[in-house]
Amino acid sequence: MKNHLVRTHRSAEDFPREEHLAWRIAEVATDAVPVPAETEEMIVNRIIDNAAVAAASITRRPVANARAQALAHPYGPGAAVFGVPGRFSPEWAALANGVAVRELDFHDTFLAAEYSHPGDNIPSILAVAQHTGRSGADLIRGLATGYEIQVDLVRAICLHEHKIDHVAHLGPSAAAGIGTLLGLDTETIYQAIGQALHTTTATRQSRKGEISSWKAYAPAFAGKMAVEAVDRALRGEGAPAPIWEGEDGVIAWLLGGPNAEYSVPLPGPGEPKRGILDTYTKEHSAEYQSQAPIDLARRMRDRIGDLDEIATIVLHTSHHTHYVIGTGSGDPQKFDPTASRETLDHSVMYIFAVALQDGTWHHERSYAPERAQRPDTVELWRKISTAEDPEWTRRYHSTDPNEKAFGARAEVTLKSGEVIVDELAVADAHPLGARPFARDQYIAKFRTLAEGVIDPAEQDRFLDVAQRTPDLSAEELGRLNFTVSDEVLARAPKLPKGLF
Repeated sequence: MKNHLVRTHRSAEDFPREEHLAWRIAEVATDAVPVPAETEEMIVNRIIDNAAVAAASITRRPVANARAQALAHPYGPGAAVFGVPGRFSPEWAALANGVAVRELDFHDTFLAAEYSHPGDNIPSILAVAQHTGRSGADLIRGLATGYEIQVDLVRAICLHEHKIDHVAHLGPSAAAGIGTLLGLDTETIYQAIGQALHTTTATRQSRKGEISSWKAYAPAFAGKMAVEAVDRALRGEGAPAPIWEGEDGVIAWLLGGPNAEYSVPLPGPGEPKRGILDTYTKEHSAEYQSQAPIDLARRMRDRIGDLDEIATIVLHTSHHTHYVIGTGSGDPQKFDPTASRETLDHSVMYIFAVALQDGTWHHERSYAPERAQRPDTVELWRKISTAEDPEWTRRYHSTDPNEKAFGARAEVTLKSGEVIVDELAVADAHPLGARPFARDQYIAKFRTLAEGVIDPAEQDRFLDVAQRTPDLSAEELGRLNFTVSDEVLARAPKLPKGLF
């Protein structure tokens, strides 16, 4: 990997285009280096993973609304939309599928200077692949780029520190991935990256306070913008430049300011794209920093015994966990029994309480209003707080994968004064965890989440196609989708009419 120093440049400076970060990324996208077998294998796993969580969310209101928007835009050749037959305009298919994938906060993650869900790249790149008649091998190359650029930007540039939403890294990575997929030239990809970034910078309020369904729409919208940016760039339209480094660019006004510097690692010429191998998926439908605490709570239940005897619980953890999903956020909504699912998903206090009581976690039952409003749960929930521990913060930001940690140390004080302590650095499903996910686990996750949603024969068909992704013809790639019955779709809430 080669590190590129990125900083603001005045308009009067001599700053060649070839030194712009967007150009450097475009060069990575145009490098036709073969995709490593391990990268290819993991891409297939994540295609299955995305489909699994999309199946589980198929009847939820935000997903049904996004699907309705896509269905209002039939198009040929077009792209597939989860749950239904037919083909639709690729940018709307990307939106609908992106919402379905993101709705339950249940797919892959990468955490470094910023945090992200790199699987959000898949819906837009796949939609364009299906629309343009590309092969499975083309799709693999495009997704390898999307993941690589997403991971590299997340390693280097912190967005949340400046209250910018993390999807600002997704627009450029998806645009770069589409560029690789289509075999575009560096100039066209450069312009698409600039447009995609310019149109996908937004504040973090989508993940603050009372969190709404926009949490799921935000990355889907970024994917849609990436598709549209590539379309405009192909037509010869340009982007603001230099988009990151300009005097009035992203760094100067949205990130660290005119004096800030970032060191962005990117693969050198001929260097394989392996970024996806540093990412990890979720066993539980909850924000990633709560994955290890869920497993920790399940492990501690027997040692604690009678939960009514708990006086207080303090989760000592990283800066990020404390301030984003912990009491450091200052969000009273994180203790509100009537809060939205999206808000509860970002309350590690709620999550730890339910995991302690139930000894398990379920993507629907654990968030049900009657579950959140149980008096004994509310009582336990309000006994839990978080505290930043410098060592957990250091490990969170470590570049050593064997040291990097996203967990916590739980100190449970009983009414008797006894203190029970345990800690867990990484979730059980993490590559370094007790039960790392491999192909069998991804398939099992798909089967579990598809049960009662996708007919078993359709599950078999989809899994067969997905596992052959690298060898799929253009025609077969169009079948990389699943459909469900009208009876299943009818479970979605009745939707109001929109514009389309």
